[in-house]
Amino acid sequence: MISSLVLVVEDDAEIALLLERYLVRSGYRTVKASTGQTALVHLQMLRPDLVVLDVGLPDIDGFDLLAKIRAESPVPVIFVSAMDDDTDKLLGLKLGADDYVTKPFNPQEVVARVGAVLKRTKGTAGSEVIRHEQIEVHLDSYIAMTTNDNRRVELPLTATEFRLLVCFIRSPFKTFERASLLDACMPESEALDRTVDTHVANLRRKLSDGGQGGYITTVRGIGYRFARSPGV
Repeated sequence: MISSLVLVVEDDAEIALLLERYLVRSGYRTVKASTGQTALVHLQMLRPDLVVLDVGLPDIDGFDLLAKIRAESPVPVIFVSAMDDDTDKLLGLKLGADDYVTKPFNPQEVVARVGAVLKRTKGTAGSEVIRHEQIEVHLDSYIAMTTNDNRRVELPLTATEFRLLVCFIRSPFKTFERASLLDACMPESEALDRTVDTHVANLRRKLSDGGQGGYITTVRGIGYRFARSPGV
């Protein structure tokens, strides 16, 4: 089996080399980029399985680069940043990052996060297709679709958003606590419960953009329920 390809986007050559060594030692293939433009070229040409992305790049802000990535691809992204601020973490997650690691870091931790995110991404693989009304999820190809007036639309979900949707569709009308959603969709992450709100908000928006709004209901003080609001 071909090992997963990890794109390391880091302008500090020593840090990039350190991450590359630990990733290769753990069985991953790697490719490095020291600028945002090079990273975008690698994304288009090589289609990596995951991106480790530094926020501070010389030619483009990491947040802006993530927005560009998300406009084209649902590839899992782990932010690596010297900024240990909840606001920055939440911004990264809101833009579609799947995890966030702060510097200085233990490279073994980054490798562990890479493995965890890839496991979440590929862990639902199988031949099963699950549906709820006009929403269809293909677990083998990691694709979520909506159908509106006989027109099918693919939803550009991140790995975490996909896991959330699978969780919701498998138990519609159930009220999920934030902590249980965090355990189900980001089990190895140290993210706060409130980061679930960011991922759910992104999923809610993408469902609405796909013509299937109103499904995710906020249950005050508890969490969320996947039940379409009346009249939507």
